[in-house]
Amino acid sequence: MRISARADYAVRAALQLAAAQDTGPLKAEAIADCQGISHKFLEGILGDMRKGGLVQSQRGGNGGYWLAKPAGEISVADVIRCVEGPLVSVRGVRPPELSYTGPAESLLTLWVALRANVRNVLDGVSLAELASAKLPPEVVALAEDPDAWTNP
Repeated sequence: MRISARADYAVRAALQLAAAQDTGPLKAEAIADCQGISHKFLEGILGDMRKGGLVQSQRGGNGGYWLAKPAGEISVADVIRCVEGPLVSVRGVRPPELSYTGPAESLLTLWVALRANVRNVLDGVSLAELASAKLPPEVVALAEDPDAWTNP
């Protein structure tokens, strides 16, 4: 599985907004500067997040962006889906829409299982948990597995 720069930047921007949830709107320039993201690229991402209902915005001197809901109600998966679409697809198709024959028939089960695991992790972590570094124990356990970062 590959996390695109767009998805990474979207999550980072959402975390910046989550951290500032009680301080008012943030300008896109400020988010871009804090996270080392191209301002122009970030504007497109924030636009998608606004269209997807995750952020709200206001123009003007006191304007900027803010989360449309509390950070505890927005999962990392919500952010990624908003800017990228489905979390797991094969050739741009969702696993349940695929079919295989012969020795490849059980491949569908594998793709669906992969999708379920990705969803469990990304749907199971809110922006509030991530911003406060209080990840669910099951996520921490997965990351602490010594084989998690080794190349086979």
